[in-house]
Amino acid sequence: MAGQLDPDAALMKRVTQGDQRAFEELVEKYKQPVFNLIYRTLPDAAEAEDLAQACFVQVYKAASRYRVEAKFTTWLFTIARNLCLNEIRRRSRHPADSLDASASPDEDAPAPQHEDARIVGAPDRLMRDELVSKVSEALGELPENQRSAVLMFQEQELSYEEIAEIMGCSLSATKSLIHRAREALKQRLKPYLKTGEWKQNK
Repeated sequence: MAGQLDPDAALMKRVTQGDQRAFEELVEKYKQPVFNLIYRTLPDAAEAEDLAQACFVQVYKAASRYRVEAKFTTWLFTIARNLCLNEIRRRSRHPADSLDASASPDEDAPAPQHEDARIVGAPDRLMRDELVSKVSEALGELPENQRSAVLMFQEQELSYEEIAEIMGCSLSATKSLIHRAREALKQRLKPYLKTGEWKQNK
């Protein structure tokens, strides 16, 4: 294991040596997952885009502090989540700053959800879009820590251990957060899902 460097860690090692192309490869690979995570936490497309860019700026500036033995995605999503938490705290201190954004969602914003690769008919698409809307609404009603944990588990497919490290809590607390979030989602989405279970399309 020690002899084979993780591809992302290898790219970051090149970034620390001043390789701009390596940094661009990382941005291209993770810009959508980072945007998705931020957008789910702060559902404003322009804000999410700005914070995603800020996230990669921090990655570049802090490249020298990256430990190659650490998994890159854990480090990356920790930065993204901290930016979200900072913005949430800022909004709580200055609620008027985000009044317009919270009052009227950006109708022209691109949908952050992963598109289904299958070609679907209009009725199926309408049903799917309605379900996506209900899932987003249900996620928005979760406490921030539950929402972040379950999104990293379901959408980013991070392990319990990685999520615990990102969120700075114990493994048991992380499992509890994800369990409570999934149970809450199951209850809210029962009328829309036959099984009563929320599963992310792969």
